[in-house]
Amino acid sequence: MIRVLVVEDDFRVAQVHVDFTARVDGFVVAGTARTAAEARAFLAARPVDLVLLDSYLPDESGLDLLAGLTVDTIMLTAASDAASVRLALARGALNYLVKPFTAEQLGDRLTAYRRFRGALAGERNLGQEEIDRAWRLLHEGDRPAVPKGQSAVTVHLVSAALRAAGGPRTAAEIADELGISRATAQRYLAALARDGVAEMRLRYGTTGRPEHRYRWR
Repeated sequence: MIRVLVVEDDFRVAQVHVDFTARVDGFVVAGTARTAAEARAFLAARPVDLVLLDSYLPDESGLDLLAGLTVDTIMLTAASDAASVRLALARGALNYLVKPFTAEQLGDRLTAYRRFRGALAGERNLGQEEIDRAWRLLHEGDRPAVPKGQSAVTVHLVSAALRAAGGPRTAAEIADELGISRATAQRYLAALARDGVAEMRLRYGTTGRPEHRYRWR
C-alpha cells in the first residue's frame, strides 16, 4: 500500500481529499496535517510515500515546505498562476492539480503515480526507454481540469460563489448572483456535489417540490 499524507489547512477539504484517495486501489491515508509544522512532525515520526500538498498553509507557504521534502509530492491547490506552477515543479512536485477537481481526476493521477512507482521499483540501472516510459506513466492520468461540456471559468465562478456564501444556497440564488441561468447553475452545483466538494440537502416546504440547497464542504 502507498501511504499518503494529506496537507491541507481546511479540515473539510482535507476530508474530501482523504475520501477521494481512499477510493483508489493501492492507497491508504496515513494521516492529515493542517500546517507545515504538523506535516514535518508527522513525516519525522511515520513513514510516508506520497504527500498531497496545498500551497496555502497558515504558518508558511506549502511551496516552501515542498523545498525541504524528500518524499514524492503532488500539489492539490487553488494557486494556478504560472509562477507557482513553475516553482512547484522546480522544487520537485510530480504533478499539479488545481482545485476544484473531481474524484476521478485525482484518482487518475494517483493511479498513474502508482504505475510510475512500479516502473521505478528496485535497485537497478535503467535504460533511457525505461525512464521515458516511467515518465509517460506518471502523466498518463492527466486530463482537463473540468468535465467535458463544462467551462473552467464557470466552474471557478460557481465554486467561488458557493465557498464565499458561508451557508446553503439554491441554484436560483447562485444564478442571480452570477448572472447565469438557473439551469446552468443547477448543472454545475450538481456536479460539485457529485464530486464531493459540495453538499446537497433537500428542504421541504409546505407545497411543491423539495428545494435543493448546496453548501461548500
